[in-house]
Amino acid sequence: MSRPLEGDFGDFYRHYISLAVGEHPTELIKNHSAPIVDFIQQLPDEMGDHAYAPGKWTIKQMIQHLLDSERIFVYRLVWIARGDSRPLPGFDENMFADAAPASHRTLQDLKEEFRLLRRSTDLLVDHLTTEELERKGEASGYPVTVNALCFIIFGHNLHHVEVLKQKYLPN
Repeated sequence: MSRPLEGDFGDFYRHYISLAVGEHPTELIKNHSAPIVDFIQQLPDEMGDHAYAPGKWTIKQMIQHLLDSERIFVYRLVWIARGDSRPLPGFDENMFADAAPASHRTLQDLKEEFRLLRRSTDLLVDHLTTEELERKGEASGYPVTVNALCFIIFGHNLHHVEVLKQKYLPN
C-alpha cells in the first residue's frame, strides 16, 4: 500500500493528505501519533477558553472539533472497510461546534479524551489489511478509500496542531 492516489479522495482533502508523512498508514502512526498527542497534552489548562480572535474557536472548542472529526472519519473508515457501499453524508463542522459547546468541560478532560481516542484509532488503523485499505466508498459526495481516510485523519490533526501553534500559542 502506498500514499493515496488521484481519485482516492475529494480534492479538498489534498492539504491534509500532504501533511501526513509516510507511505503506509502504519508509518503515519509511527511518525505522527505520539507528537500529536504530546502536543495536545502539553496545552496549558489555563488557556482552554482562549480564542486568538473574536468569533474564532477557543482551544477547548478546537479539541472538541478534533474529537468529533476523528470520530466521523473513523466511522467512514469502518463503514467502507467493512464493505458497505452506501454513500455517507458530509458534516458541517461549525454546526457541530455550535451543537457541542465545550465551555462546560475542562481542557484536561478534553485532552484525556483526545489521548484515548487517538490510541483507539491507532489500534484500528494498525490492524487494517491491504484488502480493507484498498476498499473505496463515498463520503461527502466524493469517492474515498480507507487508505486515504487514514491519511486524512492524521493530516487533519496535523493541520490543527499547526493552527494551534501559529495562532493560539505564538512565541
